[in-house]
Amino acid sequence: MRDLLGDISTLRQRVAGIVRRLDLPELESRLTELEKAASQPGFWDDSRKAQEISREMAGVRDDVESWREVESGSESLEELAAMAIEEADESLADDIRNDYDALIDRVQKMEFAVQLSGEYDERPAIISLKQGAGGVEAQDWVQMLLRMYLRWAESRGFKAAVLESTTGDETGLKSATAQIEGRYAYGYLKSERGVHRMVRLSPFDADHMRHTTFALVEVLPQPEDQDTTVEINSDDLRIDTFRAGGHGGQNVQKNDTAVRITHLPTSLVVSVQNERSQLQNRAVAMKILTARLMDIQMQEAEAERVKLKGAHVAPEWGRQVRSYVLHPYKMVKDHRSGYETADAEGVLEGGIDGLLEAFLLHSVGADSEA
Repeated sequence: MRDLLGDISTLRQRVAGIVRRLDLPELESRLTELEKAASQPGFWDDSRKAQEISREMAGVRDDVESWREVESGSESLEELAAMAIEEADESLADDIRNDYDALIDRVQKMEFAVQLSGEYDERPAIISLKQGAGGVEAQDWVQMLLRMYLRWAESRGFKAAVLESTTGDETGLKSATAQIEGRYAYGYLKSERGVHRMVRLSPFDADHMRHTTFALVEVLPQPEDQDTTVEINSDDLRIDTFRAGGHGGQNVQKNDTAVRITHLPTSLVVSVQNERSQLQNRAVAMKILTARLMDIQMQEAEAERVKLKGAHVAPEWGRQVRSYVLHPYKMVKDHRSGYETADAEGVLEGGIDGLLEAFLLHSVGADSEA
């Protein structure tokens, strides 16, 4: 029990240090200001500004309440453990240990989020997947990856929706795009960008040979109404409509509800057919197009920053970032951070937090050394 008390005391001190670093009293003052502004008559007259204030208020409130809760929780748990030792009561040991394990897990997740300070890190994410080399196997791989990200979002309590998808020739998906809404969704998932490789015995091969297949993952911050960095001229767009339909011609729409938008200056093409109306498909397509144009600007700005800094940074896009080996052994390895785990099934069920956290720590360290 005394060792457990020591662990709890260390955790309490760790939380206290983070609370000081975050300057929680200052955040509480800011929250009061935002709540006062939101209660003023005519607050929603300027809807764009009101949305900005509401979003900031929700984020600040979440930070304040969460850190005050773990601060109070660690103090109470320390007092309970000390009292149990003083009274020589071992009956509470298991309960205290379970509470400690739950608390430290929560603190680690919150501490990780504190490190997400990029301009768009707090935003929802748009994640797109495309099949690479591997035919039917690659299409199944796209579907497996999509499921992995949706399960991860579910475990986080995030809201996820598939915006568009293209059915594979026999099974799986040729491509898919999903929106994941939750605080720091983009910050968490931005490290997933790149080529993901899978090695396994293919269930689609009659000879049960080992196959290597690839999928490309693209992660974008969701654009918002107040974004002014991306201007899309209607003259730069070619909009085509066509009939949406399922695999093999099933459920073909009688009307041209599917939309394909081509941005002529960049040759970017976005096709959406999942929604019921042409108007809805067009809105989703414009959202994805805007996100991709924002991403181009972000890449150009980062390239300029690296050029001015004089550092060499290997490009993330188009390079193999992670391998998922399911045969002859099980191993998932991130080729950037070096993090690896033998729990391949757990990863494919959405357990990617270890990979995400390892990459963030790796990238922070690499940036500080550059």
